[in-house]
Amino acid sequence: MELAQKDLFGGVFRNKRVLVTGHTGFKGSWLSMWLDALGAKVIGYALPPASDYGNFVLCGLKDKLTDLRGDVCDRKRLAEIFDVFQPEIVFHLAAQPIVRKSYRVPAETFETNVMGCVNLLENVRKTGSVRSCVIVTSDKCYENREQIWGYRESDAMGGYDPYSASKGCAELVASAYRRSFSMPVATARAGNVIGGGDWSEDRLLPDCIRSLRKGEPVGVRNPDAVRPWQFVLEPLYGYLLLAAGLFSDPQKTAEAWNFGPCGGSLASVGEVADAVIGLWGDGSWEDLSDPDSDHEASFLNLDCTKANALLGWFPQLSLKESLGMTMEWYRGFERPDVSALCLGQIRDYTARVEESRGKQSGEKGDRAG
Repeated sequence: MELAQKDLFGGVFRNKRVLVTGHTGFKGSWLSMWLDALGAKVIGYALPPASDYGNFVLCGLKDKLTDLRGDVCDRKRLAEIFDVFQPEIVFHLAAQPIVRKSYRVPAETFETNVMGCVNLLENVRKTGSVRSCVIVTSDKCYENREQIWGYRESDAMGGYDPYSASKGCAELVASAYRRSFSMPVATARAGNVIGGGDWSEDRLLPDCIRSLRKGEPVGVRNPDAVRPWQFVLEPLYGYLLLAAGLFSDPQKTAEAWNFGPCGGSLASVGEVADAVIGLWGDGSWEDLSDPDSDHEASFLNLDCTKANALLGWFPQLSLKESLGMTMEWYRGFERPDVSALCLGQIRDYTARVEESRGKQSGEKGDRAG
């Protein structure tokens, strides 16, 4: 299934061996679909899919790429994958991604998110075929001071909870490997990503859909918490741009990068719950705030000036549009053509980016004239 539109990445991924860790997960499955549509030879390495209703299963990705099972903490198995497949481009998305779960299993979270990253980078270091490696972390890697302005890539790493701290650690690990061994490695930090195929625990959109399908009120833990919401294809476009840039000129892109949403996409959890219920057509939510619950940040935001100026990456979708595309998936995932639905969203987004690029080029030409 290849895209009809112009390749946004200059054909970099066509016929390249691309390793994606975490390809059975939410963002990993979307990324794998997009890479497949770009003509890449995708090699996926991950644990089994957590749900039969995610995109990996519903879109039949097992039959469209090289599907391998394994844990990034298994050093021997991971080394075998690199040795056998000799990837040219690597995307590392495998992780323990849930904040509240990290309170229950802190050691597992640090092992997966930190040592898994170390294991991956060790193999990148030892494998001569790799020319581009993108490590996906999180906006929660920053030392959160609850400030109203967005965090920049130069701000301090931190993390109150085990998950956030583990992502800050992964950033430091990637930086050390990049600088010590002159490796083509970049890190990517995204906001609160939404989109079809996410059934994770303790995430607002999946929680909403599960409750609404049952006709039950949606339980909302922190209705006043503000997050930078963005549709899944927005950061993935950034990851792909970053990988393409590393492949062509690593000296310009082997750094840390933020990929956050449009300014108007900052919204509270309660506001997003209201919007989801409105799109669903009926339902309600209840406030489950508990002052004695595990700590979660109240305000998060990212400054993406660097990606705007140096990569030409700009978010394309408003929060309303992002929620609309997300709910389109959840209303249609029981149909037999989920793959067509997803590919259609990728095509529409690609066209949106092309139109935006054309406008930017025209504006530059007008200023030059």
